[in-house]
Amino acid sequence: MGFFNKLFGKKEKEDLDKGLEKTKTNFFNKMSRAIAGKTKVDDEVLDELESVLIQSDVGLKTTIKIIERIEERVARDKYMSTSELNEILRDEIVQLLGENTTEETNFFSIPKEAKRPYIILIVGVNGAGKTTTIGKLAKRFVDQGHKVVLGAADTFRAAAVDQLGIWAERVGCDFYSKGMNTDPAAVAYETTQYAIQNNCDIAIIDTAGRLHNNKQLMAELSKIKRSLSKQIEDAPHEVMLVLDGSVGQNAFIQAEEFTKATDVSSLAITKLDGTAKGGVVIGISDQFKIPIKYIGVGEGIEHLQAFNKRSFVDSFFSQKEG
Repeated sequence: MGFFNKLFGKKEKEDLDKGLEKTKTNFFNKMSRAIAGKTKVDDEVLDELESVLIQSDVGLKTTIKIIERIEERVARDKYMSTSELNEILRDEIVQLLGENTTEETNFFSIPKEAKRPYIILIVGVNGAGKTTTIGKLAKRFVDQGHKVVLGAADTFRAAAVDQLGIWAERVGCDFYSKGMNTDPAAVAYETTQYAIQNNCDIAIIDTAGRLHNNKQLMAELSKIKRSLSKQIEDAPHEVMLVLDGSVGQNAFIQAEEFTKATDVSSLAITKLDGTAKGGVVIGISDQFKIPIKYIGVGEGIEHLQAFNKRSFVDSFFSQKEG
């Protein structure tokens, strides 16, 4: 539990600030240029702000929603100075994300009332950071005293099976695999069976990350879900989509494809530290109304953080003078 407790407070805030540094620098540099020489928020300033938000990968629909809200405030207040704009923008984004009333936590957990084993199915494209996210999640759960098994149902890539096994060994949790080129649904089924027989609290099951056509993807994921439900009627209990935050608008496309193919119930957005496209978190949270549970702000295990909307926006708008 010591490791777990150290992950919160000042260190976590510092990691979040550092992880969003490229996004913040990019955003505020563009904002400064957009309002240079202006004292009043008018149509021209709002047009520039719209452009900055879109360039920051907030997404068109969410950007329009934000601009319309600021326009309403300008019309109501009659006058708004550009010096107030950052605070007003921050306030509107907090309110917008607050409308996604999904449950939010500041820690890594599974529902207290959940049955054991709790089955988490991980989906997402290759390269999004699925395997690493699974390993980091497993570490957090193990540190809380949970017995965890990782299931290697991405059987199309040897690296995926091997990497998951390495993570299991590193984390100190159980591992189930049938090797390469085996039926993913069978692996998922037997991983769940293993979890039941070995009194595991949590089973995290990896899946193939191919974005082939939607019908194939849907058929494959549906087969996996059916096989899980043969072991536990309401399994999987959670379907987590892992998205690469560094790909910006492509993350929206991936989210659209996977939400069409299966009932995604939570999101993890990775690699925010290596990109200026962190605005994608705001757009995805708003557009999909699926809880973002975790964000990746660095390579270390401690850099996978539980997503908190207020903390994220506070960090996004925090600036170093000069």
